[in-house]
Amino acid sequence: MTGFPGFLGSALLPRLLARGAGVHAWCLVQPQHRRLAEQRIAELAEEHPHVRDRVQVLTGDLTERGLGLDAAARRKVHAVSEVWHLAAVYDLAVGEDVARRVNVEGTDRVLELCRGLPGLRRLHYVSTCYVSGRYAGEFGEDGLDEGQELRNHYEETKFEAELAVRKAMADGLPVTIYRPGIVVGDSSTGETQKYDGPYFLAQFLRRQPRLALVPALGDVDRVRVCLVPRDFVVDAMDRLSAMDASLGRTYALTDPHPPTVRELVDAFASRLGRRVLWVRLPVGVTRTLVGGVPGMERLLGLPAEALEYFASPTTYATTHTDEDLAGTGIACPPFASYADRLLDYMLDHPEVGSAAMT
Repeated sequence: MTGFPGFLGSALLPRLLARGAGVHAWCLVQPQHRRLAEQRIAELAEEHPHVRDRVQVLTGDLTERGLGLDAAARRKVHAVSEVWHLAAVYDLAVGEDVARRVNVEGTDRVLELCRGLPGLRRLHYVSTCYVSGRYAGEFGEDGLDEGQELRNHYEETKFEAELAVRKAMADGLPVTIYRPGIVVGDSSTGETQKYDGPYFLAQFLRRQPRLALVPALGDVDRVRVCLVPRDFVVDAMDRLSAMDASLGRTYALTDPHPPTVRELVDAFASRLGRRVLWVRLPVGVTRTLVGGVPGMERLLGLPAEALEYFASPTTYATTHTDEDLAGTGIACPPFASYADRLLDYMLDHPEVGSAAMT
């Protein structure tokens, strides 16, 4: 597994180990994150006793040849039968060099590893719904290169990485692709590892007086925000990954009925005791203003790169996800059922930041 001890990997790992006593995991971790990874493993073992003594940290680097593993680690990895590639830089403002090294070159290194594993049964690759860029209309799970314009280096590099994975899949590598939407906290507890995406909007509303002026950058009753709680993503990946039918498929893991911008803002504003006054503003001018005026992003609590997502012309088909999860009891909960929990957690845990793990 790459991407441990990240938000999804930390929740997914105990699920995978629960499949049988003979299952063991190796987690590729950069040296600077090793202590955190070992601490997280100890916490998971306390909470899930079946995890104890079944996870090993391998120090390496996703961007290096051979994943930066020493000879002993490479011998261990040679026996791996299932690879989970979750690691990426999840940051809309990431620079091109870092995004390309981690998201594209890192995925290339993982593909190289997979091609050399004699017992590989499956590569599970975590992409993102936002390979869609500014695609106008419903973006299908089977589609990828639709001539869409990409908004930033994060989208560009995740798009290129998925292209590489799909090429490897076409060449015979056994792969399943998962495309989460904007992953927010747990729908039951609100727990999250960082405040980004819609949390930026919540922080913006908190900085407003009781009558909050909110920019309407698009049609707030038509634009939908592609949100998904972590527990649904983890539940879905755990269940889908064990299905023979998921081999070669791509799954959009997001709310099939996502909230509109108005519904999102109203839910947060209600919980924060704010009344909203919408102000129509062009998205381009607003992004230039917020990104160009020193201190404006910090003052508003809303980075310029996030603004365009509140005027996105894209919706997402979840056909494969709905079909293959039918009858399992796993379904994305409606946003209104957990919105307050997201806000409660944010208010109770101001120590959580917005920085991506790199």
